[in-house]
Amino acid sequence: MKLLFLIFTILVTASPIVAQDVNFNREIQPLLSDNCYPCHGPDENKRKADLRLDTEDGLRADLDGKKLIVPGKPEESELYLRISHKDQDELMPPPKSRLTLGSEQKELIRKWIAGGAEWEGHWSLQKLVRPEIPEQKESDWPLNPIDHFILRRLREANFVPARPEQKERLLRRVTLDLTGLPPSLEELDAFLASDAPDAYEKVVERLLKSPAYGERMAWDWLDLARYADTNGFQGDSTRSMWPWRDWVVRSLNANMPFDRFTVEQIAGDMLPDASLEQKLATGFCRNHMINGEGGRIAEENRVEYVFDQIETVGTVWLGLTVQCARCHDHKFDPLRQRDYYQLFAMFNQTPVNGGGRDPATAPVIRAPDSLQHGKLEELKTRVTDAALKVARVEERLFTRGEGQSAAQSEAAKELPKKVVEALSRGPAGRNPAQLDEIEKHYRGSMAAYSALLKKLREQVAEREKLEKSFVRVMVMQDKPGSRKSFILYKGLYNQKREEVSAEVPESLPALAEKAPRNRLSLARWLVEPGHPLTARVTVNREWQKFFGTGIVLTVEDFGSQGEKPSHPGLLDWLASEFVRAGWDLKALHRLIVTSATYRQGARQEIRLRELDPANRLLGRGPRWRMPSWMIRDHALAASGLLVSRVGGPSVKPYQPKGVWAEATFGKMRYSQDKGENLYRRSLYTFWRRIIGPTIFFDTAKRQTCEVRKILTNTPLHALATLNDITYVEAARALAQRVLEKAGPEPADRATMAFRIATCRRPDAAELKILLGRLEILKKQYSANPGEAAKLLSVGDSPRNSKLDAIEHAAYAGLCSLVLNLDEALTK
Repeated sequence: MKLLFLIFTILVTASPIVAQDVNFNREIQPLLSDNCYPCHGPDENKRKADLRLDTEDGLRADLDGKKLIVPGKPEESELYLRISHKDQDELMPPPKSRLTLGSEQKELIRKWIAGGAEWEGHWSLQKLVRPEIPEQKESDWPLNPIDHFILRRLREANFVPARPEQKERLLRRVTLDLTGLPPSLEELDAFLASDAPDAYEKVVERLLKSPAYGERMAWDWLDLARYADTNGFQGDSTRSMWPWRDWVVRSLNANMPFDRFTVEQIAGDMLPDASLEQKLATGFCRNHMINGEGGRIAEENRVEYVFDQIETVGTVWLGLTVQCARCHDHKFDPLRQRDYYQLFAMFNQTPVNGGGRDPATAPVIRAPDSLQHGKLEELKTRVTDAALKVARVEERLFTRGEGQSAAQSEAAKELPKKVVEALSRGPAGRNPAQLDEIEKHYRGSMAAYSALLKKLREQVAEREKLEKSFVRVMVMQDKPGSRKSFILYKGLYNQKREEVSAEVPESLPALAEKAPRNRLSLARWLVEPGHPLTARVTVNREWQKFFGTGIVLTVEDFGSQGEKPSHPGLLDWLASEFVRAGWDLKALHRLIVTSATYRQGARQEIRLRELDPANRLLGRGPRWRMPSWMIRDHALAASGLLVSRVGGPSVKPYQPKGVWAEATFGKMRYSQDKGENLYRRSLYTFWRRIIGPTIFFDTAKRQTCEVRKILTNTPLHALATLNDITYVEAARALAQRVLEKAGPEPADRATMAFRIATCRRPDAAELKILLGRLEILKKQYSANPGEAAKLLSVGDSPRNSKLDAIEHAAYAGLCSLVLNLDEALTK
């Protein structure tokens, strides 16, 4: 393996290292970051010998009268002399630091200095410049610009792309990626039967327009937004943040531009004439845990909530480990503790007081669910139309000057006081009582006008009745005046040091001079076209959705301790294209899934698997075990049990008894839902923060922001997918589906079940195994009918009693087998 690794290194770097080939950002800066920055990096308080090696000026400085670096002359450069010194007292890094540079690393630094010691700033903080698309001659493989970047990298490593994926597997891949659900048999057959050159592109367009698209994309956003249905901590009170979750689904389905998506979630309340939806969007910032324990200190809690808000923003939009600067200057990245608390000041202005007894701590608004949202929009339209008709009559009835209300007209002078008060508002702004006063006054003298007022009153009353049924949702809102902010010693809430004002980090582009220093300016600053991080971080996270890992593996860390991009040109081109296209997420997803890179077969050739086991060069298609939430949705969809209703309060599907009680000392007990709620998509499952849904493994804890997907594969997972009620019931329902639809032949039934689970037909050998297993199951259940009845009683969904119980149970066992195949669990 060492020999193979050496070959791979040579192939990837294209040629042996010579002096002029040493790249500072790729090869030298990581060595300095790992070994030198702890003592000679950004942290001013821990810096030794007043020497800084994370900046160009620092590397060019003198050390005790000697040049740290003399370009072209490593033997005269103090940096090289100190890292290669024979005297342990002079050697750097010092032995007591337990940091060491190997001989190869020292030689790399020597060659870098010999080649001129060219400096580059950290790659992710450089201005985003749109690179040229590399021309790949003598190849018709590329289908869009992505492929040109990928092919260039593959050719540098002497690799060739994999052959295109089989049609049925490609359809399954893209349908799961864009909707989180498998394709139906009808969709599969239609795609396989089509010879149209744009058949795949049409599939992509259909999937992007599906309501399931927003539900699939929302899951990842809920992970990073630390969304849950309870506050956390020991009390773990239930909260109602699900209207914000539904806002996310609606926004993604509507393809809200990501810059607007950003601004509304960070500062929608501060937009001019902010709508209910824009205020609701700021629930993103309030998804943090809330401490409701008896011994809490309110101010300490309040400060912790602000910490969580700025660290989440730092991870999601900046891709930086901002949290490291809470207690001290960052050890590796140019983020000062002052920068941290200047960001803190922007979020430190809300009236949140740190209390925790109320599970919906102010500020709050009343917000609708998805069904109520549609009804509300309908009522708003009806109110607007009715108010317009009233306004037209009042323009004639109450003649007045421009900008005056009806109450200021000559005709209003003799009217009763309450009528005049009502007329001081425009028709759409009157409440039912005010409209009733005007209506009663004119009922006898102007019946037509009175009838219009009555109609408007009824519409307004219906809207208000609906609004009163809305739940309370925590949102953002700044309090009057301003709260002072201070640098906190070691992040302790009561250890205030120097006062600071709101500002963005010094190492990033500055806010406009006249821009107010608040959340709205911060949000707009994040999505300015010239910002070096936001677009890069976002497209990298979206790439991870489809390929399992980002172009930058450490999607949460674009700093000096993070991984370097595997394809830096591609990352910058995608980021610049994302901005150029108006921050269009659907366009970005379309670009990715229509590329030849994405459409490659996932089969691994031995040589490529050995030299590039993680597929960082993308010489084959993505192949990943589905996350547990998608496995559940896949099983429900395959069985026909899935309820596709979008939005609404969180639901409580099957869960083992006693889990909540054990975690809460008997104070909370799980009350399982009935009917359709058992079969809703995983996105809507109630999430208790101290103990998440038991059916999900490898998921974010929803306690803090998590953006990197970690998938494992252990035999323990099979305990859920083979034995949990959800999966046993899904197998039973799938068996009923094939018994009712596939005809009488066992081969046809087994084939249908296999196709539903994997999207392809079993080959002859596979079919033989399936039919053999079926016969064994039939014999087992024939010998023990009670076990068959027991199996068929699992789950709340009704069973077709006309089906033979022995046969149904045997096919249920077979369907459990196919739903647990590696191919069924893998995307």
